[in-house]
Amino acid sequence: MNSTTSDMLRYHHWANETLLARLQELPASVFHEETLSSYPTISATLAHLYVVDHMWYLVLNGMEMADALEQSQPLVPIGSQWDLSECAARLTEQAQQYTQWIDQTDLSHKLVVNNPYAGARELSLEELVLHLVNHGTYHRGNITTMLRQLGYSSVMNDYILYLYQQPQQASSGSLDSV
Repeated sequence: MNSTTSDMLRYHHWANETLLARLQELPASVFHEETLSSYPTISATLAHLYVVDHMWYLVLNGMEMADALEQSQPLVPIGSQWDLSECAARLTEQAQQYTQWIDQTDLSHKLVVNNPYAGARELSLEELVLHLVNHGTYHRGNITTMLRQLGYSSVMNDYILYLYQQPQQASSGSLDSV
């Protein structure tokens, strides 16, 4: 297992939780209020994030991408209707599922992913997880912009903040040993 990739996945879930906590501080109407962005509302953006993470989970576990897309698409309108607490619960459940998966997985394992938009390509599970994390970062950035359009600040959810909030690992090159 690649510990950096595993940590990046944990960061992805931490960043989602951090953003959800900020959204819980705001009026409930903000979650479904329309803005000019990739998706019309924060709820639709988070539903997209959930659905895509669901689709990739299926692919990471060996399902053909076309089948995973077909199975995931019906979740889009359902997810857009969730209130904030339902969305948070679903994302938390999904994070737990991914954490169990990554702890048992050889990320160097390769799959041939037949992407209907880009064609077939052999990719490692590690590459797919990093794509998933990057996709989430992109859409959390969209939500930050949406919040600003609605007159609210967002919350820092950068990877470096995640790292600073983790316990410091003992270093063999510590100045204490000099």
